[in-house]
Amino acid sequence: MQTKGLTMTMIFEAESANYGEGIGNVATLKKLSRGNGNQYTYISRQAIRYNIVEQLGEEKAKVEASGSGDKKVIQFSADSTISDYPEIDFFGYLKTEKGSSGKKRSAIVRLSNAVSTESFKGDLDFLTNKGLADRLNENMNIAQAEIHKSYYVYTLAIDLEQVGIDKNYEIELSKDEKVRRVNKLLDTIAFLYRDIRGRRENLSPLFVIGGVYDIKNPIFENLVKIKENKVMVEDINSGIFDNMREDTISGVIDGKFDNTEEIKTILNSQTIPNFFGALKEKVKDYYESN
Repeated sequence: MQTKGLTMTMIFEAESANYGEGIGNVATLKKLSRGNGNQYTYISRQAIRYNIVEQLGEEKAKVEASGSGDKKVIQFSADSTISDYPEIDFFGYLKTEKGSSGKKRSAIVRLSNAVSTESFKGDLDFLTNKGLADRLNENMNIAQAEIHKSYYVYTLAIDLEQVGIDKNYEIELSKDEKVRRVNKLLDTIAFLYRDIRGRRENLSPLFVIGGVYDIKNPIFENLVKIKENKVMVEDINSGIFDNMREDTISGVIDGKFDNTEEIKTILNSQTIPNFFGALKEKVKDYYESN
């Protein structure tokens, strides 16, 4: 089978979408720091994976607990295979077994963290339970939570060659099922959302670029940036190799960015629905020709 990888890098806008452990009565966002001292909030790849699995619309793989006490491990059950569960087809598994090294299958769908493009400034939300406390004429509880609204960028990469194949169990799914699964995943990404603290944050792409290539590198991961509400088109365009240009497609929400026309002209961007439609056709063509 011909080596092919699907990759796409996306921009979405969200607010306070992934919290860490917190300090005292302050809920803290997950953050990372850069060399200039600025902090950027992020949504972890594990959180994005969780939302994908929850919204994929497929039966979740069975799990089981083995061991006891501190050595208790929750893992996918021995009889859970990729034949029945796209979740472990996409994201892999590690199954321990007594008397052997167990079974392992690496993820064929890889995600990056979704990192904010605008630095965190330390904004806090003041929270109380006044509505409930007043009903009992009691003092209210007070808490605080960090808040941050920003554009976020993340990347998805799929090893199309390995979809539906598991050598541990000598399984290979039909071409039609491979196409169905990958396209179902793309549909999920197109309408992805995240429920957090009473809000439903829309993680659907506002801008996306990618394609199906003869390499498996997430080539746009470090190229997609925003400055002053403009997608840095020249940064992206300069990173597209000539032999990849024909296979590259992009999509943008009209009017969301201040340089929408530049995006359309230089990157030949189309609507977001048309982008996903074209990408699904590329997936179908790949499997039908192999």
